[in-house]
Amino acid sequence: MIVDRKIKILVVDDSAFMRRVISDIINSDNRFTVVGTAKNGEEGLEKVRQLDPDVITLDVDMPEMDGLEMLKNLMKENPKPVLLISAYTKEGADTTIKALGLGAADFITKPSNIFKMQDKEIRDNIIKRILLISNISNFPSDNKRQLKETGHNKQKEQVHSVKIKKIVAIGTSTGGPRALQEVLPELPKHLPATYVIVQHMPAGFTKSLAERLNNLCQIKVKEAEDKDILHPGVAYIAPGNYHILVEKMPYSNDLWIRLSSSPSVSGHRPSVNVMLNSLSELNIDNIVGVIMTGMGNDGCEGMKKLKLNNKAYVIAQDEKTSVIYGMPKAVIDEGIADAVVPINQIAKEIIRVVEVL
Repeated sequence: MIVDRKIKILVVDDSAFMRRVISDIINSDNRFTVVGTAKNGEEGLEKVRQLDPDVITLDVDMPEMDGLEMLKNLMKENPKPVLLISAYTKEGADTTIKALGLGAADFITKPSNIFKMQDKEIRDNIIKRILLISNISNFPSDNKRQLKETGHNKQKEQVHSVKIKKIVAIGTSTGGPRALQEVLPELPKHLPATYVIVQHMPAGFTKSLAERLNNLCQIKVKEAEDKDILHPGVAYIAPGNYHILVEKMPYSNDLWIRLSSSPSVSGHRPSVNVMLNSLSELNIDNIVGVIMTGMGNDGCEGMKKLKLNNKAYVIAQDEKTSVIYGMPKAVIDEGIADAVVPINQIAKEIIRVVEVL
């Protein structure tokens, strides 16, 4: 843990203007000091060796060596907490999701007007996120899956003939994209379960996340749409800026997704609690709750309701493998977790519970 000294930051961006603006923002907080800047990934790696920063802010679209290539090398050579500062475009979202899969801790988006980088909201967000990730010491192992797409998404067969045995509700935040990347690909497509997922993420990024996970998984992964009917072998990710609820369809025993733009809950939309609360009202007892890495306690209230009202089986990620141990810790401290397991055991626990209970 970093104590009694300033947190050292390295700023990597190909734009001299952005390097100056980001450095000024960081240096305006007396807890931080920018120890160096770099204009591309190659220079960034060299500065890491020289300066040993605590945190790196990283652009992804750079000449010579881009942010993705730098991340790959960094995580092999000298892992550090990385805050991505990425473009708010479809291409930028795709690259950001790949970078999060490679081990970047968190991200913020650049405004379309770069002069708005100095707005108070953006400045505060940069400071908040750097502080949040500065003490991360849990970095990804060398997982070969992260480097290749499997092609599982080609004409995926939905297992409609199999009845849903369990609804698996997953909540996660900071570190979640990589955690999902470790869990979902281990789930077999014929398991009689459907999956509803809240990952705290802004609009424009959840579709890219779903598409990338779909390329890595046997099950189908999609960004949830309003009135999607729940099917086995399918994972539905809440779209950014919408709450996701599970409800019974009118005149049917089937369940479907409803999206809501009702106000954010504890600063979150989508909210894990909103999703879990909707499940707790269904008067069913075939629910598995999974809470993974993330800051705060979103999901704790909903897990308590599921445990009390639906006798849900609750799985929590352990502290050692959580990037941020806030959300799992809240559930564990409440005494409602049936299993506390490392990230590489979560899929096995889901499979066991679906097949046995």
